[in-house]
Amino acid sequence: MMPFSDEDLQAPVSSIIENKIAPMLARDGGAIRLLDIKNAKVYVQLQGACVGCSASGSTLKYIVEKELKAAIHPDLGIVNVPQGMENKLEEL
Repeated sequence: MMPFSDEDLQAPVSSIIENKIAPMLARDGGAIRLLDIKNAKVYVQLQGACVGCSASGSTLKYIVEKELKAAIHPDLGIVNVPQGMENKLEEL
């Protein structure tokens, strides 16, 4: 059980994505969008050059997941939402 609510997570998660992760991805033409936070799962969408890139799985695990877990909580879940699935988060 997380020691904080999804609402509590919104500001720190947004801040880390905007200030740390997005600039890293932008260097390679990629982008990331925070879609939602539900039950301590952070739903993001890799965009730009990340879409279809063979390294996007590694990017998610070693950049996005690592940064968020280190800064906020090790039990945080990170889910990359495929294009077209933005309105079907509960199915992921």
